Amino acid sequence: MTDFPLALRQHSPSAERNREPILAVLRQVLPATGRVLEIASGTGQHAIHFARAMPGLDWQPSDADEEARASIAAWTAHEGLPNIRAPLVLDVHQAEWGIDALDAVVCINMIHISPWSAAQALFAGAGHRLADGGVLYLYGPYKRGGAHTSPSNEAFDQQLRRRDPEWGVRDMEAVTALGAAAGFVRDEPVAMPANNFSLVFRKRAGAARV
Repeated sequence: MTDFPLALRQHSPSAERNREPILAVLRQVLPATGRVLEIASGTGQHAIHFARAMPGLDWQPSDADEEARASIAAWTAHEGLPNIRAPLVLDVHQAEWGIDALDAVVCINMIHISPWSAAQALFAGAGHRLADGGVLYLYGPYKRGGAHTSPSNEAFDQQLRRRDPEWGVRDMEAVTALGAAAGFVRDEPVAMPANNFSLVFRKRAGAARV
């Protein structure tokens, strides 16, 4: 175990709250062994928790933000887990992700805090790198049938759009259609605490790499 300045290890209360419900779903849908890329890993709390709970997986965190990567690296070094890698510099829009041949991709709370082009790039990049049957897991708030699932989600959506007009809570149906176009089939949505959903997409056998 390596000592890193506590200031580098960022802490998200929401990550602490949702990590167990998310882990319960991941245990069901991820393979027992293989390489998992986590996109937009944020503080690194999820990466540490999931890597510890699923030691058969080779967990690769990533983030486009330098401070987030510093936090991930600090948490990783402090915990000393053998199955978690140093964080990658990764923006899904870039052509090269720095990693290929994946068994799963995990992306938590990203597509509503980024432009729609990020969701498009996420599916395209995952489709290119996942093996047949590989899992793309998404977590976050969604509209259903064009309507918000709670007043709090509607208020959150408005807050996001005030910060950036290209951000916002996405339509589940639009995300599903995006996945289908990229060669993915979606499982039944899993309702999660605080009006969120887990969406599990599986790459169709023989789907063309985009």
